[in-house]
Amino acid sequence: MSNKLIFLTFVALTFGCLALAYEPKALQDFCVADPNNSVKVNGVVCKNPMQVEAEDFFFSGLHLMGNTSNPVGSKVTPVFATQLPGLNTLGISMVRIDYAPWGLNPPHTHPRATEILTVIEGTLQVGFVTSNPDNRFITKVLQKGDVFVFPVGLVHFQRNIGNGYAVAIAALSSQNPGAITIANAVFGANPPIPGDILAKTFQVDKTLTFGCLASADHKPLQDFCVADPNNSVKVNGVVCKNPMQVVAEDFFFSGLHLRGNTSNPVGSKVTPVFATQLPGLNTLGISMVRIDYTPWGQNPPHTHPRATEILTVIEGTLQVGFVTSNPDNRFITKVLQMGDVFVFPVGLVHFQRNIGNGYAVAIAALSSQNPGAITIANVVFGANPSIPGDILAKAFQVDKSVVDVLQAKF
Repeated sequence: MSNKLIFLTFVALTFGCLALAYEPKALQDFCVADPNNSVKVNGVVCKNPMQVEAEDFFFSGLHLMGNTSNPVGSKVTPVFATQLPGLNTLGISMVRIDYAPWGLNPPHTHPRATEILTVIEGTLQVGFVTSNPDNRFITKVLQKGDVFVFPVGLVHFQRNIGNGYAVAIAALSSQNPGAITIANAVFGANPPIPGDILAKTFQVDKTLTFGCLASADHKPLQDFCVADPNNSVKVNGVVCKNPMQVVAEDFFFSGLHLRGNTSNPVGSKVTPVFATQLPGLNTLGISMVRIDYTPWGQNPPHTHPRATEILTVIEGTLQVGFVTSNPDNRFITKVLQMGDVFVFPVGLVHFQRNIGNGYAVAIAALSSQNPGAITIANVVFGANPSIPGDILAKAFQVDKSVVDVLQAKF
């Protein structure tokens, strides 16, 4: 009897741990932040969903240059749940970073987020340092259109190494990623960390140095798990490469400055940067895409079954929108200009359409290394083998001949 009790206890503890090892998934379409509610939760209490409107998923301003007149010569403009209430509970956010010539976004960490960054203008040196005991410094010089990923919690930086201003757009895998600037935290704590502790830590004399310095998704179990596509072992994701064989190129992708080929019926092209293209994204729960649109081109109605999407307009004017789930099926839509930001909650049908007479470009980040895409028209009318026409006729309440015409197009 005692052995059976021990076994059952072991099973209960095992599955209890497994249940706790994963972050909870959303139980509804969205949970727009209600900052006026006095109830305290991990995040912000939800606004009444029937009072939600397009403005709750919208932010304007990422086209504006930040003020870099400060000692480090950089400025971060955040779009977190505080600035964009619709991000609440969706696990993603975005920032614009401006750099003066030779300006620096100094060494810092994000305790709750991986960061994926693309260069919009200029040339940046970027890098991060792995955790103890190796403390490897992995660095790379990025040009316009290049992409780099900084794994969650690791110390990292960016520096403008050009004589002109530089700009980057970055996405982070949390609505509130946090930032710990190393110099400020260590030498600017309030009240100060005792000088003798710091002197011993940095192995310097207390009087000589510190008087001057003082004025100044499941969680990963390791720093990173760079994808090893040549490994035949099958897992949810991709098996890890030997960490001692990892190099800066594993965290790097080049090409988001290049226009995609929009010569297709819908007039748009998505250029992905998923773990397939950038192996360092494996297990980190975030990715990025560039979307090009011809005049009046569209990224047609689709869903991402595994990701929320946050999008900013780089050029042009887009109409965007999404539809909530049954039974309300509310259509929430907005027109975006350059620098505007919009969020599409995970799993909901959404689209973008260029409503200008010139080309348009957007950069979007998604809260999965492999978000998936289900284009509604293709899936319904272009399935292989085909969904029986009588099923679709009844579902859409049309004559089967209408379904036959649609299926012939896909």
